[in-house]
Amino acid sequence: MEHFIVSARKYRPQTFKDVVGQQAITNTLLNAIENNHLAQALLFTGPRGVGKTTCARILAKMINSDGNETEDEDFAFNIFELDAASNNSVDDIRSLTDQVRIPPQVGKYKVYIIDEVHMLSQAAFNAFLKTLEEPPKHCIFILATTEKHKIIPTILSRCQIFDFKRITVKDAKEYLKYIAEEQGITADDDALHIIAQKADGAMRDALSIFDRVVSFSGKNLTRQAVTENLNVLDYETYFTSTDLILENKIPELLLQFNNTLSKGFDGHHFIAGLASHFRDLLVSQTSETIELLEVGEQTKKKYLDQSKKASQAFLLQGINLANDCDLKYKTSKNQRLLVELCLMQLASITFDGEKKNSKHYIIPASYFKGKGITPIPVELPKQKIETKVEVNNDPTEEKDELLNSKHLEKLQVKEPPKIVLKHDIKRTSGLSLSSIKAKKDHQIKQMEVIIDEENLPKDDFTQDELTESWNKFIKIIQDKGQFNLASILSIDIPKLTGTTVNLEFPNATNKLEVERQQYDLLLFLRKSLNNYDINLNIIVNEEIEKKYAYTTQDKFEKLKEKNPNIDVLRKTFDLDI
Repeated sequence: MEHFIVSARKYRPQTFKDVVGQQAITNTLLNAIENNHLAQALLFTGPRGVGKTTCARILAKMINSDGNETEDEDFAFNIFELDAASNNSVDDIRSLTDQVRIPPQVGKYKVYIIDEVHMLSQAAFNAFLKTLEEPPKHCIFILATTEKHKIIPTILSRCQIFDFKRITVKDAKEYLKYIAEEQGITADDDALHIIAQKADGAMRDALSIFDRVVSFSGKNLTRQAVTENLNVLDYETYFTSTDLILENKIPELLLQFNNTLSKGFDGHHFIAGLASHFRDLLVSQTSETIELLEVGEQTKKKYLDQSKKASQAFLLQGINLANDCDLKYKTSKNQRLLVELCLMQLASITFDGEKKNSKHYIIPASYFKGKGITPIPVELPKQKIETKVEVNNDPTEEKDELLNSKHLEKLQVKEPPKIVLKHDIKRTSGLSLSSIKAKKDHQIKQMEVIIDEENLPKDDFTQDELTESWNKFIKIIQDKGQFNLASILSIDIPKLTGTTVNLEFPNATNKLEVERQQYDLLLFLRKSLNNYDINLNIIVNEEIEKKYAYTTQDKFEKLKEKNPNIDVLRKTFDLDI
């Protein structure tokens, strides 16, 4: 059996040109070597598998090269690699400083590559400080770490720091494509893209995954083989789920989720991926942000097509619901039910109030097609204008002046439109089967009503007229015995902004109580002011609550502010509060 070399070692870059995704750093190091401007202590930091140790080895080889050596010369005598994870004591550092004094036998520089330098102990760091600050001319230190924050500041200040970035999905995919061609492997663009995404910015991880998938599927890499081997959900799952959500097909959506679970995926993985899918659809809707979509060309077309079906409001609400489910997943005792409930909520976003085809219908007319129900238009009663005018017997006044348009506007009586249903419902017991059937019939008949909102009265009114109507309503509910609501409505004077009545209450309890009775209140105000655009806006201001005294101590303090002699009275007779 022939010895197999993994791709991460076999295709390790030998020059800076071969390094993937770190052009800024490699160009800086090349210029420093050419201009003889290289620091004697370098710190390479960044995530795993992005080329820190590789660049250190290439740099060590280049600074010792004079152009006369063979291609396979690696200057092994001049390059010393120390693993700080296992050699992290003071004695190891002392041994290193002793070796530093000896000049190189071949080449110009001795290069010390200390990997995982953050694993050095505090004492080892302190022992290393002097040597790192003033090393011999023939010595260069290259420190590599994934956790820069664990290195003490005195070490950082003595090094020239190079921050390696995560390798982009595009760069990783292109390098994998090159390796696939080198090995004679045919690979789908989407398959390589999934491997690059799974690697999460680490080229070493991408190559390891590539080897694993090749072992599974042979010389032909397909998207299906990659998703099956890596245990990742295919794009098609989320495209199908989103179509079912947009079409409000809850049963089919739940069956598809069950099928996903049966393949070994957990609900957390599914709902997190669905949120990411909504995000990608949102990104696809704008040409400026489409570059944020990190997918293959074929998949990008699918995203663009589906993004036209979903509105921005739907996607934002969908991301919010999916993200909320994601946060609650780990603490939920019934995780499957949590995800299923989230999916049902997603499929219900556009189910009822948001797909109305006409503002004149309570339910869209298309809803009744094929159901044997025909919407019955209900005409609003025409407003009657009384033109009875009391004419003075004074012959000097003419009737024409009394019947001018301004006078008629004052005399006309405007009545709010009434909706008349053409069906009568018999009163039955609330617990009988007939009452349930009657209730259903009543709901269906209510759907058949057509309201013409354009003819509703919208007269102008002033703040004083609003206050007067407000006080009348308070008097009415007081007469009915609703003293609690009356006292709450008396807390604040309503303030008018356009047709919005603004109220400010000290706590949420007052707000909730008013919201429960807002329909009666709004109906009274709309009728009395003859304006059906009036609405309520209730704000809770906790600062107001501080003004009200609730406990006996608070009441005593309020009284003492008004009359300080009350405190003298209490002390004189030794009274309790």
